[in-house]
Amino acid sequence: MSSETVPEKRLSFIDKFLTVWIFIAMGIGICLSIWLPGFVSWIRSSEFEGTNIPIAIGLIFMMVPPLAKVNFARIPKAFGRMDLILYSLFLNWVIGPLLMFGLAFLFFPENPEYRVGLILIGIARCIAMVLVWNDLADGDREVAAGLVALNSIFQLLFYGGLAYFFVSVLPGTFGFTNSSIHVRYWDIAYSVLIYLGIPFLLGWGIRTLSFRFKGEEWTTKKLLPFISPVTLIFLLLTIIFIFSMKGDSLINIPLDVLKISAPLLIYFIFMFFLSFGLGILTKADYPRNVAVSFTAAGNNFELAIAVAIGTFGIASGQAFVGIVGPLVEIPVLVLLVEIAKIFRQKFYLKGKTE
Repeated sequence: MSSETVPEKRLSFIDKFLTVWIFIAMGIGICLSIWLPGFVSWIRSSEFEGTNIPIAIGLIFMMVPPLAKVNFARIPKAFGRMDLILYSLFLNWVIGPLLMFGLAFLFFPENPEYRVGLILIGIARCIAMVLVWNDLADGDREVAAGLVALNSIFQLLFYGGLAYFFVSVLPGTFGFTNSSIHVRYWDIAYSVLIYLGIPFLLGWGIRTLSFRFKGEEWTTKKLLPFISPVTLIFLLLTIIFIFSMKGDSLINIPLDVLKISAPLLIYFIFMFFLSFGLGILTKADYPRNVAVSFTAAGNNFELAIAVAIGTFGIASGQAFVGIVGPLVEIPVLVLLVEIAKIFRQKFYLKGKTE
């Protein structure tokens, strides 16, 4: 199946129980929303230009170590095969939006607000946390970084047009009411700049300066392992912040949360399994397959929420769907990290000596 001969690395105690720590962080966030409303109010009020500062800091710094590990000079060679790039783009910009469009109408035929919220998520391709999930699953960092860069370009070029087509044109062809939407280009560019541009610059800068002043060996053996825990620390903090801000939604209208969670759950799992299966059929090695699969499964909720709030208002159903999104994505993607490792044993390392 594959020429991969590198055995799976031994997991540290922290990595081995990653799922436990994440669910504990989710629980802490929900408890804070109940017991410390003043703290939650402070988090909610810490915003600038529509961006929540604590969450933005968490998202940015959790991605710095994975990006510092990327050999940027290797990105052009890392892809190796054009077919992987092409089917990744096809999954991200054709299959993903169409799948979410279908799920939106299947689950919410009579609720246009929730439908549009799901559609906005479906066309917002992941440019941030995919790097974290890819790193946790031992995927190819250079391929993941390259795909994220491509998705960022496509997002800048096509998000506004796709949003208009899927929200204001396509529903009418199926007998549903079209919704009017105006997507500001700045919302898209701002999301790319904050959640990709800043961590990319920090990761590249740390790697470049360390290589120049301390050398490659010290960087790879000392610095990078030293800063690796930063990803988990800020991931857990971000989860606490997100769930503390949205924990009341889980408590006040749990039925709506469950209804919104169902199509999102189907979407994440279907996209990952479809992509991973295609990777096996096309004989992609495990690291590349993981990078492509997590890129296909993830979404840019920050952009979807920004567009929903800017177009329909912060109290809208569209914005509420975007807010529920990360509450579903985080535990599901953590589960998919573990599934990816199981698939490695089954399809790539089976019969090999560890």
